[in-house]
Amino acid sequence: MFSWTGRKLIGGALVACFVGVAGVALAQQVGKVGVDWLGNDIVVEAIKDPKVDGVTCHVSYFERGVVDRLQKGNWFEDPSDSAISCQQTGPISIGDIDFGKGGEEVFKQGISLIWKKQVVNRIYDKANDTLVYLSHSRQVQDGSAKMAISTVPLYGQNVTWKNGKPQ
Repeated sequence: MFSWTGRKLIGGALVACFVGVAGVALAQQVGKVGVDWLGNDIVVEAIKDPKVDGVTCHVSYFERGVVDRLQKGNWFEDPSDSAISCQQTGPISIGDIDFGKGGEEVFKQGISLIWKKQVVNRIYDKANDTLVYLSHSRQVQDGSAKMAISTVPLYGQNVTWKNGKPQ
């Protein structure tokens, strides 16, 4: 399950297609900060977890401008760097989530023409009653070690489990 948000590449041309699949989050751009005269930007997007009501993650990433692409080549991809912060933004209601160690992909978008993706996974840490959100990039080869993590503690919160809390 995935969703490409149509990340801008090569001077505003949209080269990633938007494909929506039920149960996967869509990003909403909430900020964009220019960082230099080359047109490079830091983009901030809000992502609501589609299976956990009341949790919003804000992800930031670097978007290369046209001049930077012309100077450095590597026309068709953005860097793998990202940051994430997730918070409770309303009453928490948890649906049918994956409890496996690998968690569940809640968001994915292309950061290159074809192969490289920015991904957010949700993992439930049962021992600490916490939702863990991991932002990272995925590539066919030469995977990146760049990642960021954020947690939303459930302990002491009035959480509704639609399918009952796991034992």
